Amino acid sequence: MKATGGSSRVMCDNVPGLVSRQRQLCHRHPDVMRAIGLGVAEWTAECQHQFRQHRWNCNTLDRDHSLFGRVLLRSSRESAFVYAISSAGVVFAITRACSQGELKSCSCDPKKKGTAKDSKGTFDWGGCSDNIDYGIKFARAFVDAKERKGKDARALMNLHNNRAGRKAVKRFLKQECKCHGVSGSCTLRTCWLAMADFRKTGDYLWRKYNGAIQVVMNQDGTGFTVANKRFKKPTKNDLVYFENSPDYCIRDRDAGSLGTAGRVCNLTSRGMDSCEVMCCGRGYDTSHVTRMTKCECKFHWCCAVRCQDCLEALDVHTCKAPKSADWAATT
Repeated sequence: MKATGGSSRVMCDNVPGLVSRQRQLCHRHPDVMRAIGLGVAEWTAECQHQFRQHRWNCNTLDRDHSLFGRVLLRSSRESAFVYAISSAGVVFAITRACSQGELKSCSCDPKKKGTAKDSKGTFDWGGCSDNIDYGIKFARAFVDAKERKGKDARALMNLHNNRAGRKAVKRFLKQECKCHGVSGSCTLRTCWLAMADFRKTGDYLWRKYNGAIQVVMNQDGTGFTVANKRFKKPTKNDLVYFENSPDYCIRDRDAGSLGTAGRVCNLTSRGMDSCEVMCCGRGYDTSHVTRMTKCECKFHWCCAVRCQDCLEALDVHTCKAPKSADWAATT
């Protein structure tokens, strides 16, 4: 669908929370905004995948334009991850749309032309190399615009984590090649650069979340210093945060916590998804359910796998709600 000038203006003016610079970019590049909009679902799903076994599971709030509600008001590890993964998601969505020919302002990487060398010898640039530099440039201009209006500590934290997210996508840019020659020999090679699956970026940022560094502002207010001198100074690839996270055990609107009441827990696990940890010591309810599964699968020549439908009985454990008066007060 092509957006007319009028329809793109209506679209951009109806997106809540944009600052003036973001609206300008939206009006000028409505096709890029559509690509970003499609990418939101992808990076949100990736965030939920990474936190699927944790008390805070990257849950979204339908009636809140910030998507994650008040959890982002706190300068926590979770906020650091959300800013990084969303910034990465914007880069990924724009770069992919460039390669697929969906945007007027970019296409394949114009710099990847001619002949080059690698450890396997010479090759010709061909195909369509992902134009990640354009994706990063636009993402920086659009996503960072909101933070550049403020010079406070939180804005600096967000800018740092936004950049870490952008860098994470570029980290997994890989060279792919096709061989040309007699019987598929690699006497001639055509190569291009392609982004890896977004899961690799998500896994990498998850590791950075687990190793996120707590910081404080330096004396002149231009950067960070570590809160605990025993830890190393954060690099541009690290995630940083100011405040400790709440425990996310109970529903607390001010903290952006939906609590864990009703969450499914794993009775045999010793990790974060265990009933002891997930339910915060409140205990759990057990229900007996049956579900249809595929069983007795057999391979038939050639080439099909045929299975029977079987009913499987299993126990599902869900966290109990708090019994204290605090529960009512925080909802």
